[in-house]
Amino acid sequence: MANAWRRRPGDRVVRTPRQHELQPVYIPAPPRRNPGRKFESPLILLYGFGGLIAVGTFLLWLPFFNVTGRFAPFMTALFTATSAACVTGLVVVNTGTFWNHWGQGVIMALILVGGLGFMSTATYLLLIVVQRLSLPSQLIVTRGFLEASQFGGLVRLTLQVIAVAFVILAVTFAILFWRFEKVFGPGEGAWQALFTAISAYNNAGFDVLPGSVSMANLRGDYYLLGAVALSVIAGGLGYGFYVDVLKMRRFNRFSLDSRLVLVTSVPLWLAGALLFLLFEYGNSGTLGGDTLGTKVMNSFFLSVNTRTAGFSTVDLGVAHLQTIVVLISLMFIGGASGSTAGGIKVNTFAVILAAVCASVRNRSYVEAFRREIPTSQVQRALTVAFLAVGFIGGVSFLLAITEPFPFDKILHEVVSAFGTVGHSTGITADLSNVGKAIITLTMFVGRIGPLTIALALGQGQRHAVYRYSQESVRIG
Repeated sequence: MANAWRRRPGDRVVRTPRQHELQPVYIPAPPRRNPGRKFESPLILLYGFGGLIAVGTFLLWLPFFNVTGRFAPFMTALFTATSAACVTGLVVVNTGTFWNHWGQGVIMALILVGGLGFMSTATYLLLIVVQRLSLPSQLIVTRGFLEASQFGGLVRLTLQVIAVAFVILAVTFAILFWRFEKVFGPGEGAWQALFTAISAYNNAGFDVLPGSVSMANLRGDYYLLGAVALSVIAGGLGYGFYVDVLKMRRFNRFSLDSRLVLVTSVPLWLAGALLFLLFEYGNSGTLGGDTLGTKVMNSFFLSVNTRTAGFSTVDLGVAHLQTIVVLISLMFIGGASGSTAGGIKVNTFAVILAAVCASVRNRSYVEAFRREIPTSQVQRALTVAFLAVGFIGGVSFLLAITEPFPFDKILHEVVSAFGTVGHSTGITADLSNVGKAIITLTMFVGRIGPLTIALALGQGQRHAVYRYSQESVRIG
């Protein structure tokens, strides 16, 4: 049977190339679906906060949300919505007297969404950058919750952040209601306690309490001030710190990030309280007329709130110049990364301090707690701090041209807006429309700027295929 297929003599063989069959066939690869990829961009913060501010501005502009019954001035609505969404606390009108309960409810919602939304999203984005580091760097920076790398992880992380937040809010509300109920009655006391608890945990500094200077009328209530201060601290530490405390339970097992946050924050709180007590001890406009216990309590309360929230029990407009300098420094540093606080972040400040110590000790690498900090992160910290100083200097220069106030008060206002703190020396309401617009932009940039810059630098990191020869430059 096989012989039947053999070619016989005389058979003609015709060979024709089959061009069509020989052409390559391209089969398109199916699109890879990664639901978490679109949530990895730092621009999500820009879009999210821009949309939140737009909605808040429109609502506060409507006549139904203020006591006048007329449309609110657009700049007032924009400034207030930006301050609430960016959890700053600077205001151009009195929150408790200009806005009715509906308007205050809108502000409270903006604070809650802006604070918790930023906290969960920032934590997720920081984890994305961590996963692009080498394995040893991952182990140094964080432990225990690297699984939040996809959209499902983002949802789970958000729910965990909200759960922790609501537990702290419930405890704070209970303590504040216990104090406010005696002063305002059950209904108003519950409203005051709810608003203050949300504002405190989210480090917003807004309040609807009667009185001209924030919480000045309650400066002798140690329980209330203590509860607010602890809530502010809890919001300013960040979710990553809670993970270490709950899972590791021992300081020497914490991640380097959490250890730096703790060992840097505590001295800053104590130093701020000590310096404020020392400088304002005899100032009749601030602490001069109080007892020693009240002076100490209010000094610590102001130190905690200066770095993060913005609540105040004294009139900073009459504080000494050296006090203002200390407050500006604390506001610039801010709270922890991935928290509700602002500023360049205490993590950034700690890395810069470690780099300075390494340079003083003539070491070519930066270390802390027997761990080496990657050079890329040191450069990132220096970049964030340098750009923040440059931005603050530029904005202060513009306001010095447009506003007729002393430069120290202008600088205090700008740093307060950039650090999303909310402390003011009393010039916010008297700013021109141009000045208010500049401060509005400063609050927005201060809220998303440092994190966006850090994330953009981290995501854009590339290993060079070649390096130039080294040459020294004279320093000092």
